[in-house]
Amino acid sequence: MIDSHSHIFAEDFDLDREEVIARAKANGVNNIILVGFSKETNQAVYKATKNNPYFIPTYGIHPSEVDSNYLEAFAEFKEWLKDKKCYAIGECGLDYHWDTSFKEEQKAVFRKQIELSIELDLPLVIHSRDASQDTLAIIKEYPKCYGVMHCYSGSLEMALEYIKLGFYISLGGPVTFKNAKEPKKVGANIPLDKLLIETDSPYLAPTPFRGKRNESGFVKYVRDEIASLRGLDPLEIDRITEENTRRLFKIDSSKEEA
Repeated sequence: MIDSHSHIFAEDFDLDREEVIARAKANGVNNIILVGFSKETNQAVYKATKNNPYFIPTYGIHPSEVDSNYLEAFAEFKEWLKDKKCYAIGECGLDYHWDTSFKEEQKAVFRKQIELSIELDLPLVIHSRDASQDTLAIIKEYPKCYGVMHCYSGSLEMALEYIKLGFYISLGGPVTFKNAKEPKKVGANIPLDKLLIETDSPYLAPTPFRGKRNESGFVKYVRDEIASLRGLDPLEIDRITEENTRRLFKIDSSKEEA
């Protein structure tokens, strides 16, 4: 397995990070994709991944980080990225859940990161919350972009639209929740060659750990739920999602720690 989206650099893991990594490996997680989303977290991802091939780095500007200084922040990010090994642009996208004061600025930064991903031929890691129509509309403006809809929570119909546009769908802990009708429908029905699994740790822990800190080793519960929904062996979902993740992010199969 590969945990395709984690924030293991977060302070939530400061006291036991090495134990969390050891548990992930013991649970069959061959790589963890570390996702930056701000100046500070991008630097943390760079530090964590620089000399550790177990971690795969991505860098971006989360929509919740966007304010009136967005042009300066993006220019600084683009300059910083120049000499960094990067496997994707993001976490980026749109988030209208908490604050809609900077909607237009969010859209502008999202477009700039899409353009950067096309320039560098890198996938996008997209966050979309309460902004599905705008997210889809902006993606449609850029036929050359591709990537993954991270921790997808929308409808099956919209998931299939994203797939048509060159995107993978990543499911996390919510697919295991008892009343999560849409994630379960998506997990049961999207093409298997477009499916990824993730934790988004430390957030969105799966059943039976719901409400507690999430960690990469728990991605197996996401795998097991999807296998159950589809009537497949969990090891088949394991193999398929790892192959999909390596293909999307262009990760060499040898890039893993023994």
